[in-house]
Amino acid sequence: MDQLRAGARLRIVLGHLGHPSAAAIVAHPTSGTSSPASFQPQKFQYTLDNNVLSLEQRKFYEENGYLVIKNLVSDADIQRFRSEFERICRKEVRPPGLMVMKDVAIVKSEHNLSEKSVTKVQDFQEDEELFRYCTLPEVRGSVCWACSLSGKKTSRHPLHQDLYYFPFRPSNLIVCAWTAMEHIDRNNGCLVVLPGTHKGPLKPHDYPQWEGGVNIMYHGIQDYEKNNARVHLVMEKGDTVFFHPLLIHGSGRNRTQGFRKAISCHYASADCHYIDVEGTIQENIGKEASRMADKFQGYEGTVDLKQAVKATGDQQTNCLCH
Repeated sequence: MDQLRAGARLRIVLGHLGHPSAAAIVAHPTSGTSSPASFQPQKFQYTLDNNVLSLEQRKFYEENGYLVIKNLVSDADIQRFRSEFERICRKEVRPPGLMVMKDVAIVKSEHNLSEKSVTKVQDFQEDEELFRYCTLPEVRGSVCWACSLSGKKTSRHPLHQDLYYFPFRPSNLIVCAWTAMEHIDRNNGCLVVLPGTHKGPLKPHDYPQWEGGVNIMYHGIQDYEKNNARVHLVMEKGDTVFFHPLLIHGSGRNRTQGFRKAISCHYASADCHYIDVEGTIQENIGKEASRMADKFQGYEGTVDLKQAVKATGDQQTNCLCH
């Protein structure tokens, strides 16, 4: 019964996404200051008018660009996702198009064939069990499992904007759902967000010069206001944060001996359109995505960012996990 309730809540929340005036559907603020009471619903840019969210919840997302729903995903579902992930790591299953990304720090170690070497599983829309996380049949998302490794500096993810990886617009019609699979705090590398930065532009990204190296495609913002307030999202198993693709966010190092596992999905409205990233600040990631598509999915010749994304399904996003 709890599993059914959790699934129904997720469908209700996400069910409002896709309207031309909507950007994200979120609930239950965890931190930050909401906008003034005089702010009227008709001026909202990022959420739909609906009977699911309170006015205060919509104000918070409008101002901050993220919100958390507590205990959204059931323990039973989380355990099923975890079991399927472990099967993938053991190579018992290998759905078509799946990308298994390994941590640069230990990829050549004795843990290479275990979940300890896997930092991310991406593009598993063909895995029936994991794809249940994306509950809307009309809005397909590219899901990935994030598994931050214990004690490795490479478990960090630099501050970035997800829109950098997406060759489609408008940004207000894209939203991320990110669910904690266990308790997550600053010790094991919780998400950190810069509230309000979703109102700014897409910024240039590149690999940071970090000791110990950086995992593949973990680009970060090169120039941002260092004085922006940061909020660390402490989350319990099943908590889900929804955030805008322009929100600047990242994650810290996992300093524990355990994992920091999460599952996430990006949803894009059918009203989104593809763009050409050549000559833009997304050109570098476009070229890298092309090489990745060739390596992992066996494409021949040149594949641009749009083609790489379309290869996993129209209106699907490639998800970079944290």
